[in-house]
Amino acid sequence: MSRKQQSSLPAIDTPYMINFLTKLLNTPSPTGFSNQAISLLEKELAAFPEVRTERTRKGSLLAFLPGQDGLDAPTTRGLTAHVDTLGGMVREIKASGRLELTSVGGFAWGSVEGENCLVHTREKGTVRGTLLPHKASVHVYENVRDEKRDAASMEVRLDARVSNVAEVRELGIEVGDFVSFDPRVEVVNGFVKSRHLDDKASVANLVCAIKALHDHNLKPRESTCFLFSNFEEVGIGGSSDFPASLEELVAVDMAAIGDGQASDEYHASICVKDGGGPYHHELSNKLRDLAADYDIPVKVDIYLHYSSDGKAYWRAGGHAAVALIGPGVDSSHHYERTHTDALVDTTRWILAYLLS
Repeated sequence: MSRKQQSSLPAIDTPYMINFLTKLLNTPSPTGFSNQAISLLEKELAAFPEVRTERTRKGSLLAFLPGQDGLDAPTTRGLTAHVDTLGGMVREIKASGRLELTSVGGFAWGSVEGENCLVHTREKGTVRGTLLPHKASVHVYENVRDEKRDAASMEVRLDARVSNVAEVRELGIEVGDFVSFDPRVEVVNGFVKSRHLDDKASVANLVCAIKALHDHNLKPRESTCFLFSNFEEVGIGGSSDFPASLEELVAVDMAAIGDGQASDEYHASICVKDGGGPYHHELSNKLRDLAADYDIPVKVDIYLHYSSDGKAYWRAGGHAAVALIGPGVDSSHHYERTHTDALVDTTRWILAYLLS
């Protein structure tokens, strides 16, 4: 007898998902500066009265959804995705009036060369600029093509008439101000192109799954929490804030694509091992079985240069079983791209887990 489920999963509101994802991508949230994105999530989840939310002391957002086991049942399941992204902070205001940055998160400097950005001042709003090599002009410098791209060689050219430190400080800019890179979101032919799909695509998956349950008046099988973390890109996002009663944790984060990888842009993937070692074999198998039950085609992969909030949770002493799934994202930590098929299938997979 076939193992296929007799009932179907609730329908996914794909236009809603893409619209919310676009809003989230256009909300700056480099690690340590994610309050606007967390506020956007709070407002979005407020549309679902069955969901209770709370801010953690670390600034992340916890959402609780009661299950079929009743309001007083302990929270035994969790899912997590992160709103924080790559970015920078002002390390030095140069004598020339340009800015040297320190990176926030693990990106290659060449991946953001030429990108427009915002400097977020404490008291005077934002200032536009562009990240460029100090030696940018091929008409002036001989070795432009060969110069190393790193923190010392890159600088922000401000879109303001400044040529010294004092004039920059008049704009309200100081050392320690956050810098966000423009996402450049485009939706074309089923593709979503943008910086920071890692991991805002997965955040949209979780919110859309919650909406699907709400729209169809369904509850998860067990009481579940959702952690929208804000420090994942520096390795500590999932290290705290989960209930002690947690028994299973599914991290939802982008699947890496490239030579030697099984993942692609059109499918959801499950990572069975990353740079920190294997994930929980039995929970991973449970998720793979659910995908088969609901005819969700998935890729199984290993990411050698990768870690997740699930591994942060384990490193901090978390005792629950942990697995990792997510949509395939091309060119991770660069100008990324995924496909609607991967987003929809990841959301359906989350729903299958919640209802199982």
